[in-house]
Amino acid sequence: MKGQANGFRQIEMRLRRTTRKRRQEAGIALLIAIFILLLIGVVAIALVVSSGTESALAGNYRSSTNVYYAAVAGLEEVRARLRSNNPNSFNNTAPGFLPPPATPLGDCAPVYVINSRGGEAITPWDLGSGYPDTQFGQEHGAACGGAIAPPSSSPATSSVWNRSPLNVLPFPGPLYKWVRLNGVSEKSLNLDVDADGQADSITPLYYNSAGNSYSNDSAVGPQALELTALAVLPNGSQKLMQYLVAPISVSLPPFLAALTIGGSSANSVAFSAPTSNANYSIKGGDQDSVNGCAPGLPVHAVGVFNAADQANVTAGGNGGTGIPAADRPNYTGSSGAPDVNVIATVPASLQSPAQLEALVQSIMQSADVVLPGPNLPPSVYSPSPDPMTIVVNGDLDLTGHQTGYGLLLVRGNLNYGPDASWDGIVMVVGKGTVTGSESESGSGEFDGAFLLAKTLDGSGHTLSPNFGRATMKNMGGNGIRYSSCWTQASQPLASVKILSFHEISQ
Repeated sequence: MKGQANGFRQIEMRLRRTTRKRRQEAGIALLIAIFILLLIGVVAIALVVSSGTESALAGNYRSSTNVYYAAVAGLEEVRARLRSNNPNSFNNTAPGFLPPPATPLGDCAPVYVINSRGGEAITPWDLGSGYPDTQFGQEHGAACGGAIAPPSSSPATSSVWNRSPLNVLPFPGPLYKWVRLNGVSEKSLNLDVDADGQADSITPLYYNSAGNSYSNDSAVGPQALELTALAVLPNGSQKLMQYLVAPISVSLPPFLAALTIGGSSANSVAFSAPTSNANYSIKGGDQDSVNGCAPGLPVHAVGVFNAADQANVTAGGNGGTGIPAADRPNYTGSSGAPDVNVIATVPASLQSPAQLEALVQSIMQSADVVLPGPNLPPSVYSPSPDPMTIVVNGDLDLTGHQTGYGLLLVRGNLNYGPDASWDGIVMVVGKGTVTGSESESGSGEFDGAFLLAKTLDGSGHTLSPNFGRATMKNMGGNGIRYSSCWTQASQPLASVKILSFHEISQ
């Protein structure tokens, strides 16, 4: 019995120890559970905070991007309106807003383009207004006698977004408030131009495109102009952006022939005149009076750069058949027929593929229209002579009975129908190939000047040092007629080049 009692006590003690152990473990489990819940809560809070931060960052980025492009839109509007061929140019919409052509825009005489909405008053020259131009005093104060604000009499005109038809659109335009336009000087730019060791002159600066530099001498080029735009969003985000620009003109070479073919003796031209189109001719006699311009002296019918090309155009070679003997009297100009002659002095911009490509790039920068081809939309054909600069970055099929006006630059192959006409300058430069429809006489013709040259290889790289083999064959219509008046009327207008671009800290 005694042994049995001891056994019961041992069992009881073990049960008590097990119970105490379980109670201890139950406490630890509770602590672990609380810790896990706390950890989950911390992670959840971190996720909420992170999500809110990312949303805020995304919102800030969106606002920053929107206000940036609003300011750039203002700068681009003013830059576009500085071009005389823009329908909304300042000359057309605000006569007298800018000084006359021979008068520089002063460093201390800014003008403003105002973009108001909902009747808000925007007076940037008033430092107490809602959108003051405080930057003017910071940048131009030293050059303008310590002025801290623009002149209260600063001329102003409305943005295109405040004019018909854009002002009735159901959506708002870019949210810039104003754009300031003014001249610059050594002092305002803090730039020593005259190399006297000091940026002290307040003489307007002019841009020398040849040396990519500035000068106090107006003879070196156009005046450099400063454009400053302030954009403000409804949420208060602001951005101040600035361009330095200058109008850059395109200087075309003189056209010394009705048809000029750029080439080299190493890659002579392949020229095939039509054999079944008796009406086709190339004439260097100057014709057509345009806008009061009187025709001048004749030029060559066909001008080439070397004797090999002269022989190939006349008699054939390199796959070309030349001019049929019976049709050679149709090629007339300043010399006896057939007037196919080597140009005595080739203009500098035509002397190599690289030089001609540089000219092409300047034309492309000032173009009114740049198209991929292969067709021209009806909108580029003017109902009345209104020359444009049109660039086709590829092949072009010039067909139909319409007449185009201006400068046409084709980078690929020009294929034209017998009734297609163009008054002005046609440049087929790049691929350097022209094809036509010789079997149809048609009534189309090119009046002005025509330039053909192969400057690019098959990969689109500029050839060096020689021109490639230009090709012209199966020409239709009435041919090419030289007109100095049409070449003059088709000169590309100046583009407004961006010289520098930066954001101004506020």
